[in-house]
Amino acid sequence: METTHGPRTLIVTDEFVGQRTDRVLALCFPDLSRSRIRGLIEAGHVTRNGAAFHEPAEPARAGVTFVIDIPVPTPATPAGEAIPFAILYEDSDLIVLDKPAGLVVHPAPGNETGTLVNALIAHCGDSLVGIGGEKRPGIVHRLDKDTSGVMVVAKTEKAHHALSEDFAARRIDRSYLALCWGVPSPSLGEYEGNIGRDRRDRKRMALVSHGGKEALTRYTVLRPFGDYAALVECRLATGRTHQIRVHFSANGHPLMGDPVYLRRIPAFARKCPTEARDAALDFPRQALHAARLGFTHPRTGETLLFETPPPEDFEALEMQLARS
Repeated sequence: METTHGPRTLIVTDEFVGQRTDRVLALCFPDLSRSRIRGLIEAGHVTRNGAAFHEPAEPARAGVTFVIDIPVPTPATPAGEAIPFAILYEDSDLIVLDKPAGLVVHPAPGNETGTLVNALIAHCGDSLVGIGGEKRPGIVHRLDKDTSGVMVVAKTEKAHHALSEDFAARRIDRSYLALCWGVPSPSLGEYEGNIGRDRRDRKRMALVSHGGKEALTRYTVLRPFGDYAALVECRLATGRTHQIRVHFSANGHPLMGDPVYLRRIPAFARKCPTEARDAALDFPRQALHAARLGFTHPRTGETLLFETPPPEDFEALEMQLARS
């Protein structure tokens, strides 16, 4: 069992040359499991010759120095924190909220505090702790940190189980609004393709030809801006990590501001008027908002539907595009 925190140093010797780095580190530090090593690497707690190291599968080289900086352990159960969030509906079974962009949903390496879960525990008290798992109490589904919009959170085990089943069975009515580069064609269409981890960058997802999970995104172009941008509505037939962002990027229409899937200035930007282009290229996050969420109440059987407008930064960018 891992019992200490702080830095540990390893200089790779000839016997380990060519082996996967995560395997070498696990062999040399047997109290750290290989999965724990990978987690520390992905969270930025490992350096190689003084530089950040992010590739657990990369072969080890002789003479290279690795330093693992093990963080101070955090409690298994997150603590409540007084973080404000907008409540759209609440009863004894569940909470529906409008998550702001920039708020992480549940604790994870690198984001152990200041999350929506911390805010929910402060709001609900001990009644929420343990529902659906210690690190993710009450969480049925999640939105990426920089995606805003409607979420439902369970307050009882029964509600958590029923809502989780409905999400898994695709019995949820949900749609997103996005601003993308270019205008998808046709104006009413769909993107399909299995999604899995990007083999070259474990922090990214990608369309994969082998493995992965099936994914289908249906979209409607609500408002084209010339031929260089569009406001689109997206409906998920599946719920994969980064699904909309991956599908639109892979089909040549990356979301504006996306820090992961928009890595160069798109060709469409050349056609965009200067002020709108600058606003779009400077947008600090993916322009994606969970606008609509409908589901059956797990106890009463009532059909509930919630809709929220995009936040101010999203609407300001849309207005700038419309003025151009």
